[in-house]
Amino acid sequence: MTKATPDKIGGSTAKSLSVWRTFEGEASSKGTPAKVARTHKKGFGWVVNAVLPLTLTTVTGVAVLLPESLSTNARLSLFAFALAVILWSTTSFNAAFVALAAVILLVLTGGVPQEKLYESLASDVVWLMIGAFILGNAVQQTGLAARFAQLVVSRARTVGSVLWLLTTMIIPLSFFIPSTSGRAAVVIPIFHSIANAANDKRVTKAIAILMPTVILVSTIGTIIAAGSHLVANDLLYQISKQQISFTDWVLYGTPFGIVASYISCWVIMRLFLDKKRLQRPITLPQTKNKPLSKAEWATLMIVAVMVVLWLTESWHKLEIATVTVVGALLLTTPNIGVLKWKDALKAVSWNLIIFVGAALVLGKALIETGAAQWIIDNLFSISGIVNAESRLLILLVLTLISLTSHIYMTSHTARAAALVPAILYLATSLKLNPTAVLFISTVGMDYCLTFPVSSKALLMFQELDGETYKGADLLRLSSVMLLVHLALILIFYYGYWRWLGLEL
Repeated sequence: MTKATPDKIGGSTAKSLSVWRTFEGEASSKGTPAKVARTHKKGFGWVVNAVLPLTLTTVTGVAVLLPESLSTNARLSLFAFALAVILWSTTSFNAAFVALAAVILLVLTGGVPQEKLYESLASDVVWLMIGAFILGNAVQQTGLAARFAQLVVSRARTVGSVLWLLTTMIIPLSFFIPSTSGRAAVVIPIFHSIANAANDKRVTKAIAILMPTVILVSTIGTIIAAGSHLVANDLLYQISKQQISFTDWVLYGTPFGIVASYISCWVIMRLFLDKKRLQRPITLPQTKNKPLSKAEWATLMIVAVMVVLWLTESWHKLEIATVTVVGALLLTTPNIGVLKWKDALKAVSWNLIIFVGAALVLGKALIETGAAQWIIDNLFSISGIVNAESRLLILLVLTLISLTSHIYMTSHTARAAALVPAILYLATSLKLNPTAVLFISTVGMDYCLTFPVSSKALLMFQELDGETYKGADLLRLSSVMLLVHLALILIFYYGYWRWLGLEL
């Protein structure tokens, strides 16, 4: 799983988001049994932690040698991919480090030519992400995002209306800020203002859960809202030569994201707040409305043009990545843009860029060597789904697999890299619409509300100064929202998506 690094949030440095600290706790007394135990764990704990991944790796190494129908390159590709999945799921190693190490292993063993590693960084997915990060940083640094957030939330008069307006404010951020943690950083100052004004632990808890929840469930609204969407769409093109355009993704995903966000808000209010608290008046600090600055106007105009070009891609034939890079270049142009070039590059999550590039190599290796097809022919035939004739049964299985994938694979992009090739080859085997299978599975993979470690946005709010929410609160929410998402996917499939061409 990936460990988040300290971020500047709301003018102060956020605490390091240690996944292990979240679950282990800290003892303060020198020489206490707890400290002795921790010292012992520090010395020998790595042996215990290494048993499971080493065992799984050994079993996998033996397993890939058994099938006679697999070529040598297919065996190597399958082992490298399985090794990455094992380390993603059972260790705290950085996801990008694991992906890159698996690719290097594949290159050194001759599984793929070394040129594949370099070519992956030339993918349009990589350039789209670079441009999107610069765009999101411009919206954030100029104060445009904070101005919009304050404008919406300041209209609230009761605690209940605050929650509804927060939901309304967060949803459109996915169109401009491509990172869930980036969107969380934008709204954390708003959280502090509301928490101080409410001065109530239960209200603070509800808002601390609501904000990252809406950030996550509204992610499906646009293709640029998560790197996993771009990886999934690229794999869709490699396997089926089909792609989902920016406009189509908005058409399919935005209604679902909006409905899921407002239902999440309603569920959170019912689970964590009583009627009296919801109706309690609240006065939020008011800021004087200043005219838009030159930087804000420039950013707003460039973003508006970019969105128009994204929506009209089929007319002018400029791909989303090209438009995004051009917009990023304008935002960093001297005397025109709003960011210095070096500052813009610092805003790019190079860790995620490297992860995506390496994940693309692993995915392509599975496809080109025939390993992915072998997985489908064997794994899914054993499960019996390949013989399923009921579209409802297939939809249920795909939805359940994708909805629960965050439990055993915490990295969002890793889930896409690991599951999409197999799911798409399943679609081919069952003669299903690959675009429909891909999009519906992505809706499920975007769900990650069970544990704080499943998303940086969740961790960022849990680790804020003061009491926010506990892991048990998230489990309580997920026990309801998992079923809600399952029902919503079924409702949207039969009542909306299939009529737009997303029929299995």
